[in-house]
Parts: sequence; structure tokens; C-alpha cells
Amino acid sequence: MITAYDEPTARYADAAGVDLLLVGDSLANVVLGHDDALRVSVADMVHHTAAVAAATPSAMIVADMPWLSYHGTPAAAVANAGALIRAGAQAVKLEGGANRSEVIRAILNAEIPVVGHLGLTPQSVLAMGGFKVQAKTSDAADQLVAEALILQELGVCAIVIEGVPAAVGTRVTEALDIPTIGIGAGADTDGQVLVLHDILGLTKRTPPKFVRRYADVGALITQAVAAYADDVKSGAFPSASETYPTPETFGH
Repeated sequence: MITAYDEPTARYADAAGVDLLLVGDSLANVVLGHDDALRVSVADMVHHTAAVAAATPSAMIVADMPWLSYHGTPAAAVANAGALIRAGAQAVKLEGGANRSEVIRAILNAEIPVVGHLGLTPQSVLAMGGFKVQAKTSDAADQLVAEALILQELGVCAIVIEGVPAAVGTRVTEALDIPTIGIGAGADTDGQVLVLHDILGLTKRTPPKFVRRYADVGALITQAVAAYADDVKSGAFPSASETYPTPETFGH
């Protein structure tokens, strides 16, 4: 799984052969420049989900339900989930365990697949006091496993496990029959997810410990734009081959 936020990122990521594209609320950080994921709305997520769907990818599209979109009534959560499905998602992802049982059940009853998210849940950053590794004690790990089993019993199709010791990622994966997708949860989860902009070197933030950077696309963008600007200033762009010729009848 990799994140995508628009048609080009979805098209290029899908061509790479990934299984799932996540329209993440990380949109707030890596596209819109905010410090956390609390700044995006349902309308934002619908807009970007539709753009990802425009790429008609083979990969499954999962859209994040943003903060406050599923924290009220089950009916409101279903309506918000439905808006993301209508925009082109095949499933929605939301954070939390037993405390979200009622809304998860309602969304599933509306025939909308749900992906769970446990561990470090970015929408809880204020309550957690920052982005901190979770489940660092035996009791906390036991609780995380219990929450994962509750989500499985409810009927979620997969669970993202974020920001936990590798041993906890292993325990959760071994306890479940449904797939786990790790992000900073060790190597034993069934799959992995990272933020596209992190692996491409496009973010202004220092990447988390669990990120592996595969390219420095940001530097390539700056080099390309600088070369263009230099050519404009020198007159090298546009060339004759990049200019429409003057019609023979011009001026007659």
C-alpha cells in the first residue's frame, strides 16, 4: 500500500504494481503543508479521492475518513463514508477500536468495506500528546491485540497497525485472520504502507524512523525548474522547434 492524492500520483504508483492506494489524510501534511492531519475535511477527501479514481487504477482505492467525520452519529458517519465511495473509493479507513464499534457496524451495514487503524493514530495526536510509539508495555500490547480482535469480529477487511514495537506488530498479525498492514510496526505484518511523498523526498519534515527514502525527486524538480528558468532568461527557450511557424499568408 502507498498513498496517492491525485491522478498523477495514482497513475504512477499503480503502474509500479502496488496492491492498494490510500488516499490518506496525510494529505494535510504532505500536500497542503499543515502540521497535522486534523485540518482536512470530508470535502477535501472527496475531492482528492475523485482525482485518484480518475487514474482508473488496478489497485484498490482506500480513502481515509478524516477527523470528526465519524465521531458523531452513525448516520452521519455512513453519509460521510458514502461520499467517499461515490467519489471512487472501494473502502474507507478509520481510526480506533471498540470505541468506534457502533459507527463501524453502521458503515458495514451500508455495504461499505472498512479498514481499521490501531496503534499510533494520527487523528488522536492531541490526546496522545504528540506522535509517540504506542503499546510499549505488556498491558498496552494486550489491549491492542484485544482491540484488533474486536475490529475483526465487527467485520473490517484489514487493519493498519502504526507506530508500535515490532513484537507487537507480530502479535497482532498472528492473532488475526484478516490482513494487517504495518507502518512502523515491524516486518511481520502482512503488508506495509508508507507515504508517497516521504519515500520520494518531497516532504519538508524530517521523515519518521520507519521511512525509507527511495529517491530525491524534490531535488530533481528544483533542478528541472532551474534549468527552465535559466533557458527563459537566456532566450534558449522556446526554440524554433517549440514555436508555431508564421503562416505564409501572415500580413496579406
